[in-house]
Amino acid sequence: MFPQWRFVIYAIIESGGKQYKVAPGQTIDVERLDITEGAAVELDKVLLIADGDKLTVGNPTIDGARVLAIAKGDTKDKKIVVFKYKPKVRYRKKTGHRQIHTRLTIENISQPGTEAEKPKKTRKRKKEVTESGT
Repeated sequence: MFPQWRFVIYAIIESGGKQYKVAPGQTIDVERLDITEGAAVELDKVLLIADGDKLTVGNPTIDGARVLAIAKGDTKDKKIVVFKYKPKVRYRKKTGHRQIHTRLTIENISQPGTEAEKPKKTRKRKKEVTESGT
């Protein structure tokens, strides 16, 4: 049997080389983004959007689809212990690493046809006025 999804609308996005399944109201930790706390983030690498029975799949992304999120600040992951050891030569080196993540709260998932897209600005060319001199 297929699992029942908890969310009616969800999307699969890509951020920092990883894919995340997100829904409105959900909080996720992504690779560190260079933004301030409380700033709005627009994620445009949307790979899939599921809205009830309607499924939209990108090739590789969906053009015009956006996921809006608000940054809640940076957090640190668990410490990873790196231990290097060479037998018989008394070489031991122990270091650690803590990855920094940005915590995002998903606000809205917008599909390409749902909101009015901004019209493209066109530049009008000036007509050249020539004076016929005789």
